[in-house]
This record gives sequence, structure tokens and C-alpha cells, in this order.
Amino acid sequence: MLTTTIYSSTLMILIAVAVSNLLAQGFKKIAPTYINLLMGLLVGLVPITNATILSFNNEIFMTAIIAPLLFFEGQNTRVLMVRKKRLLILETAGSMAVALAIVVGLAVHVIGGIVWPLALIMAAISVPTDATALDSVTGGRKLPAQVGSLLRLEALFNDATGLIILQAGVLWYTSGQLALGKNLVAFLWSAGGGLVFGAAIAFVLMICRQALLRSRWNLASSQIIIYLMTPIVIYLLAEAMAMSGIIAVVSAGLVYNGEAQRSRFSEPRQFHLSVQLINLGSEILNSFVFVILGILLARIVTGYHAAPTTGHWLWIGLLVYSLGLVGRYIHGLAVKFMSRDALIFALGGVHGTVTLALALSISVLTAADNQLVLLVETVVIILSMLVPTVLLPHMLPANQAVPRAKLTKMRAEMVAAGLHQLTQLTLTPAVEASVTYDLRDQLRQTRLRSFLRQWRQSSWQPEIFTGDEALQERRALMQAFDAERQYLYELALTHQIASKCIYELYSEILLAESLVLDPANQTEV
Repeated sequence: MLTTTIYSSTLMILIAVAVSNLLAQGFKKIAPTYINLLMGLLVGLVPITNATILSFNNEIFMTAIIAPLLFFEGQNTRVLMVRKKRLLILETAGSMAVALAIVVGLAVHVIGGIVWPLALIMAAISVPTDATALDSVTGGRKLPAQVGSLLRLEALFNDATGLIILQAGVLWYTSGQLALGKNLVAFLWSAGGGLVFGAAIAFVLMICRQALLRSRWNLASSQIIIYLMTPIVIYLLAEAMAMSGIIAVVSAGLVYNGEAQRSRFSEPRQFHLSVQLINLGSEILNSFVFVILGILLARIVTGYHAAPTTGHWLWIGLLVYSLGLVGRYIHGLAVKFMSRDALIFALGGVHGTVTLALALSISVLTAADNQLVLLVETVVIILSMLVPTVLLPHMLPANQAVPRAKLTKMRAEMVAAGLHQLTQLTLTPAVEASVTYDLRDQLRQTRLRSFLRQWRQSSWQPEIFTGDEALQERRALMQAFDAERQYLYELALTHQIASKCIYELYSEILLAESLVLDPANQTEV
């Protein structure tokens, strides 16, 4: 029964992810993250769909979703940048986070009338920030380079700080003693140990995989399995030794960043597959996270039971968020940001599912305290997303994107160059028709009726072309692709189109060529 429920929960969330991501394609002005969040709210508010979702399990969530996600984000971060900004990271993800927890906790205790341990718990839970959620609140605009990099580095490392402070608050809540010395030692062991342990295990695994890569024993499927299991294994081992699993997987990802830079051509197919898996995994996990956040928020709101203190949680949530905003602004000024950039840094401290996961992970609170913490953190999460969504688009410059109409025209002219090349060749009518269809298919404008005709032909005829015609088809496609690349090269020389757009189209042509030439990228015919 439990297994069936796990399957139904996973299936329902995956369906919600797929549908919300499709909807996001039709509402380009709304960040996909918000679409995911709204879909999660809908799933959580509808009794039938909500009943298919299991109760939240913090350990599974952190191990199966957050650990791989942070591992991928760590791998997309250059080690050199972390080394250069290590002191700034320590100040931001360490010192600032601790200072904010103390100040916010004290304010909640004094102004809000909340006992000190519970106030510290609330403050600690609001420490972790979410780099993924940050992308959804900028309105598609560009963050200042220094601010953006610091926000992303902070989000990689401050989860562990918040977790350690939370553990100190829980210990204080249950025992009545803060035990500063003990908590300081625990922090150093957790953060420092996690950093060294994650890097060490990742280094050993990297050496093993690279040795396999250079031997006759190399097999892509085994390599991929080892790679995908790495963050989960490292997280579980680190947590079992009372180290920070989060920092361990981040440091492991940083080690793998250097590996990817210098081994991408050893086995190109395998490397390309790994990159695609990282991109696909990151996209799915990010969407998964915000669908879950929406479901959890819906359950918190619908599960709230009114009490004489109704509204107390609302203004405490406002207090926690406001003080955090002010503290982040002051820190931005302290690290030599200009006033405007300091404000952007403050607004960029967006909270997401990790914050809520920490709130849901506490099992020692009384029912009333637990409900208060959940409601306060819900307010903090919502404010941290709504406020920058309103303000940041007015403070940030718009990205200089190439207009969609211009991109469409460029792609059409590229394909036209390939079609023109066909007129210079001597082809049989059948080959010419087939190649013309394939080239026009690059425009993504072929009619469904035309596709069905091609599908019927390829499905019912065992071999469409054999002998000379098969060779004709392959050579015709290669020469057409050459013409398309030449068009893009000449366009690049004019400096009228951003290089990124030209590289994107160029890479599409190279991938299409690999489908024609490389047996490993072809389906059986």
C-alpha cells in the first residue's frame, strides 16, 4: 500500500511539473517558477489530487531532490571563482547569516513576545536563500555581475549555516541550555568537515572514473550511474558522520567542474550525454521543488486553525522579513556595493522550499509552536518572492535579446541557403523530396499531414533508400548543412546578431549532422 502511494505521489507531482512547464511556454511574461508554484497550490487545494500526495518527508526531499540539485549547481560554478571570493562567501554565508539570526531572533523575542529558543528557530529557518527562486523574480532582467555571483554563491553555502543554527535553537528549546561552545564545535565540524569530506570523496571518484575512461573497461551507462549516485551517496555519508551533507555535495560539484573543463573531448558522446542529463535533471528538479512548495503552502493555509492570536503570525512574519532585508542591505554596503546594488542584493535574498523543509523538519515543537513557525515562514517565503518581483524589474536593465521575428527570419534564411545548395546537385526525385522535407523540418513549420505521410512511408517501407540513393541522401544533407553553416559564418562577420544566437543555431546544425553520420546517434531503419 505504501509503495502504491509513493508511486501515485511521484506520478501526480511529475504530471503537475509537465503540465506547468507546458503552460509556462504559453505565458512567457510569467516566470516558470510561479507557474510551477501555482500548479502546486492547485494540486494541494483540490481534495482529490491532494489525497494522492504523501505527507512531506524531509529526509527523502533533502536526499533525492535538494542534494542532486545543489550538486548540479556546484558543478556549474567555477572553483576559481569560489577561491577568489572565499572570504566574501564566509562573510556572507557565515558571518552575515549568524548575525542576522541573532538580531532577528532577538527582535522576535523582544517585540513579538516569543520565547528566545523559538525566536532563534524562526530566525534560523529564514537564513537559507534560493538561487533558483531568484531567477523567477528578476523579470528576465540582468543582475549586476558582482551581485548576481555573490547571491548564487551565498545560496550554495548558507543552507548549512541555517541548519546548524536551527539545531542550536532546537537543543535550546528542548534542554533549556544554549551551549555555545558545543554548538561552535558542531558548526566547525559540520561545515569544515562537509567541505573536506565532499571534495575528498568526489576526488577519489573522479580519479576512478577517469581511469576507467582511459581503459578498455569504460562503459557510458556505468559511468552515468556512478555519476548520478555520487551526490546521494556523499550526502548520506556526510549526514551519517554529523557533517553538512549540503556543503559536502556542493564541494563535490565544485571538484567535478574542473574535471568537466579538462576531459570533455576524451569521450565526446559520453560528455555530451552527461551535460544533457545535468540540464534535464536541473530543470525537472527545479520544477519539482516549486510544485512541492505550492502543495506545502496550500496544506499549511488550509490546515491552519484560527486561534485568539490570529494575525500574530502575520506581523511576526513581516518583522522577520523586514529585518532580514535591512540586515542584507547593510551587509551589501559593508562589502563595498553601491547603494543601488546593495538594495538589489538585499531583495535578492529569496527564500524557497529549503526554508519550508527546515520548518517542517522540526518534530519537537508543541502543536501551537509548530503551527506558528510554519505560518511565519510561509509569510517570509511569500514576501521574499513577491517584493522583489514587483521592485527588481524597475531596478534592472532589460536583457538585449534578439527579437523573435528576427530569429525566425534568420533561421528561414539559413534553411534557404541549404535548400539552394540542393539545386546544385544531381539527385533522384525521391532523394530530393526526402532531403527537402528534412531541411524544411528545421523551421519546425512542416504540416502534420506532411509528417504523417513521411511517417507512413518510413514505417511501412523497410528501407527507404539503398545503395546509391542512400549515399546521395547522406551527401546531399552534408552539403546542405555546409551551406547553412557558411551562411551563419558570414552573418557572424557582420556583427549584427549576438554570438550566442548564432552559436545556438550552429550547434543545432552540428547535432543534425551527427544524426546523419554517427551510427551511435541513429535509430534502426
